[in-house]
Amino acid sequence: MLKQSFDFYLNSSIHVALNAVALSWVTGITFHLPVDGAVLWFVFFASVTGYNFVKYSGLAKFHHRQLANWLRAIQLFSLFCFVAMLVYFFKLRPQTWWYVLGVAVMTFLYAVPFLPQKYVLDKHGNLRNIGGLKVYIIALVWAVVTVVLPLVNGRYIFDFDCLITLVQRFVFVLVLMLPFEIRDLQFDSLKLATIPQRIGVLKTKVLGSLGLVVFSLLEFVKDDVSFRLVVPMLVISVITLGFLWFSKGNQGRYYCAFWVEGIPMMWLLLLLF
Repeated sequence: MLKQSFDFYLNSSIHVALNAVALSWVTGITFHLPVDGAVLWFVFFASVTGYNFVKYSGLAKFHHRQLANWLRAIQLFSLFCFVAMLVYFFKLRPQTWWYVLGVAVMTFLYAVPFLPQKYVLDKHGNLRNIGGLKVYIIALVWAVVTVVLPLVNGRYIFDFDCLITLVQRFVFVLVLMLPFEIRDLQFDSLKLATIPQRIGVLKTKVLGSLGLVVFSLLEFVKDDVSFRLVVPMLVISVITLGFLWFSKGNQGRYYCAFWVEGIPMMWLLLLLF
């Protein structure tokens, strides 16, 4: 029962949603914003809704008459999260709605075919299957959701430090995606042109290491450099570096799905405690 509950926690995207909330909270702490419950709850419910839509929409379409119990449970949970997401959407400032709608459109196009096949490298005409584009779309969506939304809804004036934080978050999420890319190397179609497919596993790890160096050094470019923020960030960079270099194609089931995915929560805990 415990294992089934834990698998549901992962498969229903609760874990990934909590880590999206963690990164949004990290942004609030970075810019001295009060905890914004509306943003955090919206990010949680929107993350569950978006990730489950991307992961299970195709699966449900082909097996809707014979859905397994776990998939039915995830569908019901996703429906609840979708309704809750709408409730919290209207609790956000109207200025925030435009950014949310932009992310929603990108998420929809990421999963739903809309491009003619002659423009893509796979039979699926969506953004997800355009060669080499997948990780950059995910990193961009996470950067906007976890940096821009808290700042806009918190009425923070977008300045140079905000721009640097946005770039940092994009790079950080991009590096976090690399262990997943390495894990899926043996399963991904060559047409996806993922980073490990193009440059190999070793060079991918080197590239990710350089990304973490850039991520860390950018902190010292900001106008407001705080020791209280720098130390946890450097610790998280080292932890991420370790997980990146220990990642491999034949890794444990929970290595990426729980541990790598959980690094943002570690970052938040370091900042809080």
